[in-house]
Amino acid sequence: RGRFDLVMAEALDRISRDQEDIAGIYKRMRYADVKMLTLSEGEISELHIGLKGTMSALYLKDLAQKTHRGLEGRVEAGKSAGGICYGYRVKREIIPEEAEVVRRIYRDYASGKSAKRIAVELNKDEIEAPSGGDWGFSTINGNQKRGNGILNNEMYIGKIVWNRQRFL
Repeated sequence: RGRFDLVMAEALDRISRDQEDIAGIYKRMRYADVKMLTLSEGEISELHIGLKGTMSALYLKDLAQKTHRGLEGRVEAGKSAGGICYGYRVKREIIPEEAEVVRRIYRDYASGKSAKRIAVELNKDEIEAPSGGDWGFSTINGNQKRGNGILNNEMYIGKIVWNRQRFL
């Protein structure tokens, strides 16, 4: 539509690190007669798209491998490789007040209360949920396959599970 004639960024990887994506953006900008300029590379050409696109893709692959290796090392050292469970600090240190809530949830569930009823009672007693808001039945029940929620998280029975989920 001719609203601008230049796309400017710090570096090409700030626009995208995906080869197909950056090639498509470049192609559309060229078609619209819009120049692309970065502070680190200057005016962008097909050569930048090919070389930098490949380098960015390799960087992401290498970063993913290094991150995974680092997380594996944390787990081997007995540390958390991911999010923090309700009732624990980062180094798996128990938070007494929250641990009591977890014990209450297990006691109530074992006595036959539903996750929904437990959530209602926790909210009635003004006990703050892990997210900071109200308790919901899914916070308590979670998903058995994904191993989340208070009742389905194996961390509460002393089992360390990691690398179960993959996020893209």
